[in-house]
Amino acid sequence: MRMDPQDATEAFVAHRNLLFTVAYEMLGSAADAEDVLQETWLRWADVDHETVREPRAYLVRTTTRQALTRLRTLRRRKETYVGPWLPEPLLTAPDVAEDVELADSVSMAMLLVLETLTPTERAVFVLREVFDLGYDEIAEAVEKSPAAVRQIAHRARAHVAARRPREIVSPAETRGVLDAFRGAVETGDLQGLLDLIAPDIVLLADGGGVVQAAPAPIVGAAQVARVLGNITGTLSMRPTRVNGYPALTLFQDGAVHSVMAVRIDDGRITGLYAVRNPEKLSRLDRETAVSR
Repeated sequence: MRMDPQDATEAFVAHRNLLFTVAYEMLGSAADAEDVLQETWLRWADVDHETVREPRAYLVRTTTRQALTRLRTLRRRKETYVGPWLPEPLLTAPDVAEDVELADSVSMAMLLVLETLTPTERAVFVLREVFDLGYDEIAEAVEKSPAAVRQIAHRARAHVAARRPREIVSPAETRGVLDAFRGAVETGDLQGLLDLIAPDIVLLADGGGVVQAAPAPIVGAAQVARVLGNITGTLSMRPTRVNGYPALTLFQDGAVHSVMAVRIDDGRITGLYAVRNPEKLSRLDRETAVSR
């Protein structure tokens, strides 16, 4: 027996933001996360709801499985991606920052760390560390035994701990660093800029082969400062909030040029992430809801 269509819709909508966040954290792409949600909805609409004891668990499990399938496809696609690949930035509401763990989990810096995990490791890490699901529930989602999931979780946790920012930086601190960074770039204050960026800073620019961008990571303070010097007088910057943290939108002749997010360690910028690919900038005119 199927659930009444209206009841089924209401049950799905009640968990939609959670499901989107699960899919997005696994994929780093809002467009692909939306496709996963569509596939999840089709399965939800067709299932015998009398067999579903916990709608939330069923929906998370289905979303995870669909995301895993798509993640493996994305990995093959990324092998031919032109230049560095960065996650699709999301314009998020200010209240996301109030959930420090959620904001950290969707930050650009964390999503890039998650890219270094295998698909199954990524799913297990996200479900366990971000959404606090039990090992038995995760085991059903990834189709592994609970014992195997525990081992995968331990391995993924150690892997992420070795690569993530050393501490969770508050949005307020990020905003302060970004304000100073913006001022230094816009005024051409080279020394002020060098005081803000780490000696081993890495700049990643994602043009996707669609627009011009650095084809490889730019490493080192001098090299990054030289690139940023080209912005002075040509691009304007405006504060925004993407993926739970303060960021900058760059404009050229009134049109969006790129979105820039940062990674901060010990008070200095160690990572600059500039998303230029126009296909990844289509959601910046509206807030995207993420939740746990």
